Amino acid sequence: MAEEECSHECGSCGVAGCGDREAAGPSTLETNKRTNIKNVIGVVSGKGGVGKSLVTSLLASEMNKRGYKVAILDADVTGPSIPKSFGVNKTLTADADGINPAVSESGIEVMSVNLMLPQDDLPVAWRGPVVSGAIKQFWQEVNWGDIDYMFVDMPPGTSDVFLTVFQSLPVDGIVTVSAPQELVAMIVGKAVNLAHNLDVPVIGLVENMAYFKCDECGKEHHIFGEPQGQAVAEKYEIPAVATLPMDPGFARLVDAGKVEEYEVEGALDAIIDQIVATSKDDE
Repeated sequence: MAEEECSHECGSCGVAGCGDREAAGPSTLETNKRTNIKNVIGVVSGKGGVGKSLVTSLLASEMNKRGYKVAILDADVTGPSIPKSFGVNKTLTADADGINPAVSESGIEVMSVNLMLPQDDLPVAWRGPVVSGAIKQFWQEVNWGDIDYMFVDMPPGTSDVFLTVFQSLPVDGIVTVSAPQELVAMIVGKAVNLAHNLDVPVIGLVENMAYFKCDECGKEHHIFGEPQGQAVAEKYEIPAVATLPMDPGFARLVDAGKVEEYEVEGALDAIIDQIVATSKDDE
């Protein structure tokens, strides 16, 4: 890149081989004095519409049920859905130390741009550097308190926000989300390979919409084709795999802001166990 073309905003730069960016390397942003986050897990997908926010919500809820202190940083700034899923719509407050996050009914802390808008259906039409700046503020200026696991709900793809989060936050690993189509499986590889390039471990793969279970006959129907999660995980050496069905009941709970009431019945245990196994010890 020519000198005059460089904005020097490395967190939002996707140019491979940039000497300045490679020399700088990852930098971890400081949090405020009332924050102690032990583990950060990114939830990513190579494309939209595969249920990344669904998986983020379920992982956070299941970890919370296991007794861990959990938070969600909604990094999908232009398409935020986490507050609605948890029924969180209160106006944020702040004090001398920073912004106080919203808290769900079961005690999960949430920070999202939608909590800062006068109406939740207002568009957020921001350019990349502004979006990246907002995410950094969510990390640095929020009074998160003591958090065992923070889940970062990423936007789809591998562009500005992906680089901002993985080069600025101390991400301990990612969970990637896919659907049973071959095209989606290929796109999973893009996100996984970029994570490897940034030295971020891939903890698990969740294959969403893997099947629909008939209420009458109990048979599982593969609407989008045969599940490929296990094969994709083996190809990219992902240690844990989970599958989730197409479930209209989940959509109803999300619309009602009651995602915490959904029972996954052990479907995510392999992923959660892997997250716990790779967690950092308390310092």
